Amino acid sequence: MRRVLLVASKTGYQVREFHGAAEQLGIDLVLATDRCHVLDDPWGDHAIALSGAGPPPASEIDFEALRARGPFDGVLAVGDHPAFIAARCAERLGLRFHPSGAVNAANDKRRTRERFLGSGLNAPDFRIAGENGAPQFPCVLKPLRSSASRGVIRANTPEEFAAALARIHKITGDDTVLVEDFIPGREFALEGIVTAGKLETLAIFDKPDPLEGPFFEETIYVTPSREPASIQHAIQEAAQDAITALGLEFGPVHAEMRVNDRGVWMLEAAARPIGGLCSRVLRFEHGMNSPGEMSLEALLLRHALGEDVARARLAPGAHGVMMIPIPAAGIYSGVEGLEQARETAGIEAVEITAKEGHRLEPLPEGATYLGFLFARAPDAEGVERALRQAHACLRFNIVPALPVIGAKRGD
Repeated sequence: MRRVLLVASKTGYQVREFHGAAEQLGIDLVLATDRCHVLDDPWGDHAIALSGAGPPPASEIDFEALRARGPFDGVLAVGDHPAFIAARCAERLGLRFHPSGAVNAANDKRRTRERFLGSGLNAPDFRIAGENGAPQFPCVLKPLRSSASRGVIRANTPEEFAAALARIHKITGDDTVLVEDFIPGREFALEGIVTAGKLETLAIFDKPDPLEGPFFEETIYVTPSREPASIQHAIQEAAQDAITALGLEFGPVHAEMRVNDRGVWMLEAAARPIGGLCSRVLRFEHGMNSPGEMSLEALLLRHALGEDVARARLAPGAHGVMMIPIPAAGIYSGVEGLEQARETAGIEAVEITAKEGHRLEPLPEGATYLGFLFARAPDAEGVERALRQAHACLRFNIVPALPVIGAKRGD
């Protein structure tokens, strides 16, 4: 039986999606986590503990534990830091994946900007807070290593800048904060796979909600894009240039960019797939003499094993997901209107992931959502309409509470 190593921080939603896909494909999926080895299987997932927690330079991977569960035919990762661990594992075990140096650069916003600008890509000018003089306004402040827009804040004045900087320091505990020029325009995401450094685009997502700040909470993704073919081609070209600049070579990629009248501006190209339950929005026709539809996780498993997945195409129609935003901090105590939301035309599923009794925190401090809405319709307009109508049916009960250090959050 073919065996694939999956590196993750814990057993979450996407890990379970990978396990389901592996079972259908007859693949032995072995989970490895970057938690410390002294924890004795705390989540009951029988994962290999790689003792790789902490920033990449401090990672000390237990390769002997890996070899004891191998040999492996492929490797994948869920999350940014796990992607770096997966890259290190791939290099030691002789497996195909992105180089660890490329993943480390993709995970670090300063290094990403340096490589993008050094390769002539459109990318925001940047500096480190406190270096190289005063910032230009408007600007965006970001932690060097974060995802899901956590700690990302726009500032339009020196007063807003000082407040944002203090807030980010409190969120991350890190004194190093990236400051970059704000780039106006429409924002998009691209999901793809890379083989020998060449990008194969799986989907381009429109983000119809304006992301102007002061915080940048993503909500709706819709594919296929409604942009003209010329814009979509430019997005793909820019993503390929970003992949080349970073040195990504083999595996999934999730890229973010903005488009305005000056062209495509690259924001990031992460060496991982789209996160959490969002991957469920993507369903593919096999094109491999197999009936039915294939999940993103199944496609990535096939690719990790060296199969040619270039003929896979998005299933017919338009697809969309809404990441339900957290409107206010507090204790989650339930939701009303679920049945009405699920009965909305075009809605395929409503998944509420917040847990009753857990504390919720909106952006920029938080990094989670209340749940996810999934829709499919003949066209993108129908998908967006279904998502907004279903969201309007939901009434979340969040009891205000004072901040509590170490409180739980919804997954």
